[in-house]
Amino acid sequence: MPIMKPAVVLLHSSMSSKAQWADLMSQLEDGFRCIAVDLLGYGASPFPADVDAGYVHTLAHEVDAVNAAIASRLEPGEAFHLIGHSFGGASALHMARRMPGRVLSLTLFEPVAFHLLPAQHPARAEIVGVVERINACGPQQDRDATRIFIDYWNRAGAFDAAPPAAQDKMAGMIAKVRLDFQALLGEAATLDDLSALTMPSLVMSGAHSPASTRLLAEALAAALPDAIALQTRGGHMAPITHGAVVNPAIVNFLADAEVTAD
Repeated sequence: MPIMKPAVVLLHSSMSSKAQWADLMSQLEDGFRCIAVDLLGYGASPFPADVDAGYVHTLAHEVDAVNAAIASRLEPGEAFHLIGHSFGGASALHMARRMPGRVLSLTLFEPVAFHLLPAQHPARAEIVGVVERINACGPQQDRDATRIFIDYWNRAGAFDAAPPAAQDKMAGMIAKVRLDFQALLGEAATLDDLSALTMPSLVMSGAHSPASTRLLAEALAAALPDAIALQTRGGHMAPITHGAVVNPAIVNFLADAEVTAD
């Protein structure tokens, strides 16, 4: 019987899909079984069920859906490497805290887990301000809310510079982005709760990212017991825009993590 390759689970950012990992998976496929998942409301995954005026979205909802999606691809109790970007990174952290014994390594590119920071921390205060601006946009102002979101994570004018069809597609996902932020800021975990995550970890950030995510990445790398911090070219979306830099770093880290696991 052939030896089964180790599994890698990949979680994408908000307003994206598992397709963002295609290039990375092509570089990993010789040595790993890659399992990329569409988070709720993105790609082929359904929007969260039963959303009404009283609904509160959580990272637990996201991780429950991820676990359901990967169950058929893993052996019972099988351990796996875990990769997450942005909202996918925050979901990966929640997942690792729930099942630390099953996560062989943790790779995070700017996970937007601002809930881990104290309320008065500048990075958390900055992102709360962005969320407040998005939420101040009414139901008929989805394009305005999307502009705030896209311009913050990219650059001023990025939304208006996109083709009309791309603007429409992004605006169609802003309802889920609002739920993503609700889940992030409603999470109760703190940096101290990361002390149990003793698996090898890689915490990456972009040199041109907003200060909020760079500060958070620094705090995460300091809080995780066995973490390497790495800054790359590009900004918050570097896993997509600068894959030629980001992907080799992840491939090398996973190769080293596999040696450690053996």
